[in-house]
Amino acid sequence: MTGTEGLASTVRAMRPFVPARDFGESQRFYAALGFQARPLGDGLAELRLGQGTFSFLLQDFYVKEFAENLMMHLLVEDIDRWWRHIESLALGERFGVIPPRPPKTEEWGMRVVYLWDPAGVLWHIAADA
Repeated sequence: MTGTEGLASTVRAMRPFVPARDFGESQRFYAALGFQARPLGDGLAELRLGQGTFSFLLQDFYVKEFAENLMMHLLVEDIDRWWRHIESLALGERFGVIPPRPPKTEEWGMRVVYLWDPAGVLWHIAADA
């Protein structure tokens, strides 16, 4: 093999760093959604969904312009089940975030729930329409 051939098979994870304006508050927000936090040091935690490979790194670092322009995409099988869970959490009231928006079928063919975290990061929780 030459160049990058075969490198993909050596990858164990690809995780974005997500900013937190208030590290503790963001950890509580994501715990409410169902993420488990594993501290990796001061100001850094891996947030994982279940036992799978779905995770990201939450960092105690905040730049407003970055946070409010970062989007995460979570592709799920049952958007209605996710929406019922999200709606039951009253995230707007509990965390002072923009209230999540219910599933909407977008022109690009997916049903999407829009969810903002305490730092302003926008999550697209989506499923095939």
